[in-house]
Parts: sequence; C-alpha cells; structure tokens
Amino acid sequence: MPRTARIAPQEFVYHVLTKGNNKQDVFKDEEDFLKYIDILRKYKEKYLFKLYHYVLMTNHVHLVMETTKAGGGLAQIMKGINLSYAQHYKKKYKYAGHFWQDRFKSIIISKDEYLLACGSYVELNPVRAGIVKEPREYSWSSYGANAYGKKDDLVDQHLIYDNLSGDENVRREYRKFVQQMRQKNESMRGEMERRTIYGGGDFIRRVHKKFKIDAVIKKRGRPKKEQPENENK
Repeated sequence: MPRTARIAPQEFVYHVLTKGNNKQDVFKDEEDFLKYIDILRKYKEKYLFKLYHYVLMTNHVHLVMETTKAGGGLAQIMKGINLSYAQHYKKKYKYAGHFWQDRFKSIIISKDEYLLACGSYVELNPVRAGIVKEPREYSWSSYGANAYGKKDDLVDQHLIYDNLSGDENVRREYRKFVQQMRQKNESMRGEMERRTIYGGGDFIRRVHKKFKIDAVIKKRGRPKKEQPENENK
C-alpha cells in the first residue's frame, strides 16, 4: 500500500508527527520554539490550512491540521515547514547532516469524536512525558487556546469542538473531556503509532476503498512459516 503522506487527499484532517533524526532535540531554547511558530504562521497564511491542535516537544512536533481545496497539499506544506526550520537550526547551531527523521508521519482523522480524541492526545503529550503535571502548564501547545481561550492566532476551532457546548461553557467542557481522555491516553499511544487512518468503521472503509490505504501499518518482514505436521501423529 502507498504511504498516506504520498497520497494526502485534499480537505482531510491529519495528525502529523515530525521527529528529530535519531531522537535528537530540535528545540534548544525559547527562540527555537518561537521560530517554529513563526514558520507555522507563515505557511498557514501561504497554504491556507487549518490548525486545530499542536504541541512542540523538545525532539518532535505534533500537528492536527486540515488541508483546504484553496491551499496546498500536505506534502507541500510539510516540506516548506520542515525545510525552513531545518535551515534555521543548521545556521544557528552550525549543524551538518540529516535533521529530521524521514519525512513525516501522517494519519487521516475523521471529523467527529475521533478528532477531539486525537487533539487531546496531542495536547497531553507533555503530561505523558512527565514534563508537567497539567497540560495548562506547558507553553508550547494549543491547549491554552482550546481550554482557556488564550490568544493564539495559529489555532482554528473545528465544529466538533464547538458542539461540546452551545454557549460560552465550551472551554469548560473541553477541559472536562481532556481530563477524561487522560485515562485513555496510554492505549491511544499504541493506536497513533500503528495507524494511518483513525476513525469509525464506516469512515475507515470509505477511505480505504477510495485511496487504497490500509488503516493499520503492517509489520515488516516475512510471514511466519507454517510448521509442518508431525508425520508420526
């Protein structure tokens, strides 16, 4: 099956993961985090994608983004972002060599409760990593905007988020949702590592049928040989 990132149909929501090569840190100080955010903003304006959730960790980045018909494709967007930031890092730290691990990993996300679950998974990364006890304590994520209305011009609100509540209590409901998802995040870690499509059965079947993408990454290697029957039985 072809890689999801190579197909990347327009107007889908993606969970994108980009890692530093050999798990190396890609952000060393506050200036680096701010530079990546500036680059995100630049390419968001250029390619008109929507950004619903994000977190910048020291050695990797999670983005939950939706490409649009009027803007660029996922591969084009991520190539621009990754190349621009790598150039900043290499110039600043006199770094030579491969910077990012591979290209990037992307998972197609359905626009329903799975999108909220994915967003909470992304914003809870610093908690799972033991950096903070509560997601609001981490500066480099979309949690403050989604949960408390913190000003962040990178973040777009999606309809599933809006449907949590019909009034100003939507942020309170989102905080409650994230706290509930904390109990499920360990199991989701396995889901996000092996999936290329994250959604309900009908959504997975539709995407698979149209784009010939397997929902789960198959393990590499040859299948195990069947043991020959014991002739003495």
